[in-house]
Amino acid sequence: QVQLQESGPGLVKPSQTLSLTCTVSGGSITTSSYYWNWIRQPPGKGLEWMGAIDYSGGTYYSPSLKSRTSISRDTSKNQFTLQLSSVTPEDTAVYYCARAFSIYYRGTYYYVYDYWGQGTQVTVSS
Repeated sequence: QVQLQESGPGLVKPSQTLSLTCTVSGGSITTSSYYWNWIRQPPGKGLEWMGAIDYSGGTYYSPSLKSRTSISRDTSKNQFTLQLSSVTPEDTAVYYCARAFSIYYRGTYYYVYDYWGQGTQVTVSS
């Protein structure tokens, strides 16, 4: 059973950098074909995919957040980390880490999330 757990400060000041870590247990972040994602949900809004790092260390970012986002990993600790710079109150959200994989079925690729962390609230406020 794979488990993911987010950790980091719950309060960040505007213009600072938000940093969150996802610790994975029950499976390795270097296992082939898996993508390790960061997703957030602002209050009253839907889920927003922020980016991912894959099993080989390749990174992928949402175009709308790419200029402010960095995802890295520490394979020795089986962790991956999100950094979001120049935060504003609009970055207030519940932040989730999640594992995903891609499958090809009847001519279409699907991105499937199979394990999620419980989420952590981050508030941006002075």
